[in-house]
Amino acid sequence: MIRKKEVDKLDPWIAETRSSLASSFATGVARDKAAVRAVIAEPSSSGEVEARITKLRLFKRQMYVRAKLDNSKARLLGAA
Repeated sequence: MIRKKEVDKLDPWIAETRSSLASSFATGVARDKAAVRAVIAEPSSSGEVEARITKLRLFKRQMYVRAKLDNSKARLLGAA
């Protein structure tokens, strides 16, 4: 549905999923239905940007207390 950009299949999917094990997920999707429709319909994605942000946040958490500035700087430059 998402890869094929089939927005019209969202409502039947929500109705079908509400009676399954993923009912809480379907409830959340139904709550944000306008946003989910926009994600399915829009051609662009911020996935790559979000992945880089997540990677940097993980790096920051790992290195915050354990490493000196020169170690974290070398690791960051090595990862780029």
